[in-house]
Amino acid sequence: MTSVCYDTLARQTEALFAGEDNLIAAMANFSALINENLENLNWAGFYLVEHEQLILGPFQGKVACTRIPMGKGVCGTAAHTNTTQRVADVHQFEGHIACDSASNSEIVIPMRRDGKVIAVLDIDSPLLNRFDQADQNGLELVLKTLENALFA
Repeated sequence: MTSVCYDTLARQTEALFAGEDNLIAAMANFSALINENLENLNWAGFYLVEHEQLILGPFQGKVACTRIPMGKGVCGTAAHTNTTQRVADVHQFEGHIACDSASNSEIVIPMRRDGKVIAVLDIDSPLLNRFDQADQNGLELVLKTLENALFA
């Protein structure tokens, strides 16, 4: 697996989204940026918080679950607890929602505006234990860069 330079990805994010104010357009291009720059993924995209559930947003990958109840599955847990969920083996995650049976590991990071979760970035891999602490730190940095570009 090649190493991703998350600092470079953060700088690209800053340049790409500076002055952008359309959330959906930004999420669509950000999903493509992640999908193009990280190896061994089969899904990268967003779920938006709406009326105590998550609604499918812009993504790259196969057809996905359209609605996820808040607090359910990896995405719903990340949104409900406002914490990143990094799961080495999704089949061992109690309550995992299998939108794509080919996914084996997952990382989900809350996206915030004014401290409130408005969406989650969901990234899936067909590999077990695909995401490590360096990936988590780097992806949190890159998503924070997107938040700053959109909401600052």
